[in-house]
Amino acid sequence: MTRKQRRLTLIAVAGLVVAAAGALVLYALTDKIVFFNSPSDIVAKHPQPGIRIRLGGLVKEGSVERGADAHVAFEVTDTVASVPVTYVGILPDLFREGQGVVAEGAFDASGKLVADTVLAKHDERYMPKEVADALKKSGEWRGKTAAK
Repeated sequence: MTRKQRRLTLIAVAGLVVAAAGALVLYALTDKIVFFNSPSDIVAKHPQPGIRIRLGGLVKEGSVERGADAHVAFEVTDTVASVPVTYVGILPDLFREGQGVVAEGAFDASGKLVADTVLAKHDERYMPKEVADALKKSGEWRGKTAAK
């Protein structure tokens, strides 16, 4: 084997090792990737139970029900569709009806999102880009004119 052939073989082997490592990393991350969805997307897609979802929109007026042991049930809406959410834990201080929220969790067999993380927007200037885009699409975007 000539010197040039050895170098090309070494480069090819190194390339295969790097490609295999990249494929393994991507495969390992597939369970950790969570895609953002609006309530309209959820209603249209009917996700299977157990699939992790990041749901964003507004907390529907009149939908918050607080139970014992920090159980909370509420609905997230984009004014077109609503998705029921249950959460056990302490909600952010700014969580309230009519405010922007992002809930992350998995659906149960009854179609409710069982959230393990709930984030509330902290003022009218901040909102995750995906939530803002979904609200603009539905005509509910309040932007800088939102009431505090």
